[in-house]
This record gives sequence, structure tokens and C-alpha cells, in this order.
Amino acid sequence: MKNVLYVGNALSKSGKNITSIETLSQHLSEAYNVKTASSRSNIILRLLDMIGLVLRNESKTDIVLIDTYSTLNFYYTLIISQICRLFTLEYIPILHGGDLESRLKNSPKISKLIFNNAEFLVSPSNFLKSKFEAYGYKNVVFIPNSIEIDNYEFMARDIDSIKLLWVRSISELYNPKLAILVLEALIAKGYKAELTMVGPDNNDYLKEVKQFTLNKNLNVNFTGKLTKLEWILLSKTHNMFLNTTNFDNAPVSIIEAMALGLPIVSTNVGGLPFLIEDYSEGILVEPEDEEAMVQAIITLRNDKVLKDRLVINGRKKAETFNWLHIKPSWISLLQ
Repeated sequence: MKNVLYVGNALSKSGKNITSIETLSQHLSEAYNVKTASSRSNIILRLLDMIGLVLRNESKTDIVLIDTYSTLNFYYTLIISQICRLFTLEYIPILHGGDLESRLKNSPKISKLIFNNAEFLVSPSNFLKSKFEAYGYKNVVFIPNSIEIDNYEFMARDIDSIKLLWVRSISELYNPKLAILVLEALIAKGYKAELTMVGPDNNDYLKEVKQFTLNKNLNVNFTGKLTKLEWILLSKTHNMFLNTTNFDNAPVSIIEAMALGLPIVSTNVGGLPFLIEDYSEGILVEPEDEEAMVQAIITLRNDKVLKDRLVINGRKKAETFNWLHIKPSWISLLQ
């Protein structure tokens, strides 16, 4: 059985959302010996934990997986990848985040150090795969994010009063204020509308979003971080899924919303048009276009035939992301 090290941010116990290192590592452990790092909340200790994992296991490791983001964590990937090179360990960066292209553009030398020397690059979206290939990286393999479809009960929903569900970290990157503006506009147009925002605070941005909501005299349900089971249960009392992000790749929350039967209105950014077929599996609008998002919501409320078609097609799409469908791609890659 092969030995796999997986390096990334496993921070759900520190109040953050679950990331792929916490889900994919469990799935891969069905076929491989998998060791992971790190769950430490302090960024320096987390980096040291990642380095220690590689140094302690370098002589008995077959492959190293590295979750790779465009933010500060990009430098984790740089350091770990170069340690792997020092010990001639094969490594595979797993590409996350719709803004990772900015690193290819603004940090070309570092990007080449990381990506040119990797065994493969794994992209969970064809969007990001195409971006990397445009910069000359030819070793990119598309393996989508996965869910366990049996955990998501499909439920048909009628839309009388509009009950919006938003699920992401409360971060400026994901533009939660747009959801607030959409709620305000719907109420101003005379619609009965509610908004629930699920997700942990990121860099104290929640305080600013709550003040923004208060200034508009709106009532929004901020739940904070919920477990997967908790927000799936909460989804049963909602009838539309809102995604307002300005940058994105292939968010699992969208796949989960499809699986649950929630009609989706999303910004048309990054990998989302690769994930959602417009007016077939959801409705896409341009970023920061509050009025277009409002009109899309009203359209879904008033057109039951359209809404039903979108959710049925969305469920079919979600089923293609079931782990049992994705597993062979990982097994083939790691062989």
C-alpha cells in the first residue's frame, strides 16, 4: 500500500469551514496510508507542522499532496514543494481558489519553481485547468471535488415567500454584502423575503457585514459556522441558494445545493460557468449586478416550470460528483 502525505489547512476544529484535506484524505485512506498536516491554528506552527511531517516521513513516502491557494498559503506550497525536491519526493499541488491565476501572473518565478517541478497539477475545475495551460503548464489533470450523494436528500420546494440561503466563509472575497443588497431590493419591490447566511467569520469581516445590515435596518440570520449536517437540515426551510462571490473555482457548496434541490442564482465568475449551465442548472448573473440577481430570483419565483427544470438538472449534475465516480480518477493518478 502506497504512503501518501497530504499537506493543507485542516482548520475546521478552529472554527473554519471544512476543506478538501479533511474530506479527500479520508476517502484516500480507503486505498492508501495517508498522513496529514496541519490542524494548528497558528500560521507559523502550522507551517512547522507541515515541514515536520515531510522530514519525519521522507524515506517512506511515495507522494506528497499539497493544497494550493492564492493567499498566504501559497508560500506553504512553495516551501513544502522545495523540501520535496530536496529529498526527490514526487509532489502534486491541488489547485484551489478562483484567483490562483493572479499568482501565475504576479509571481511567475515562484510559480515555475512550484509547478514546473511537480509530478502533476490537479485542478478541480476545467476553468483553472485552462488558465494553467494558457501559462504553459501541460501537466494539469482535471479531478473534480466530490460529495457523498447519499448524504443529500433531494427535496422539491415551492417558492411563495423567498427564503434565500447563502453558505460560505464571511469574507470580502465572497462578497456577502451583495446578498444584503439583494434582500433589501426584494423587500423594496414588495416581496416577502428572508436571508440566512451560514459560515464562519474570516478576518473579523463579519462585524462589518453585520453593521452594514444594521445600517439598512434589515433582519438577516447569521448562523456562524454550522456542521454539514446542521446546514443541510437548515436548507429544508429555504427555497433558493444565493452565491455572490467575485472570485471562485468549483465551490463544493454549489454542488451540495444542487444535490439538495435548491435552485441556484450565482455570479458568473471563475469556474462557475464551467459548473453551472446557465438557465439549465441555475441562473448566472454578472458580478456586482444587484438588479440582475434580483430579477433572476423573481424569475425563479414566478416560473415554476423553469425552477423545476433547473433543480432536476442540478441534481443530475450533482450526482456526477459522487465520490464513487471521482475515486477512480484519484486511484489512476496515484498509481
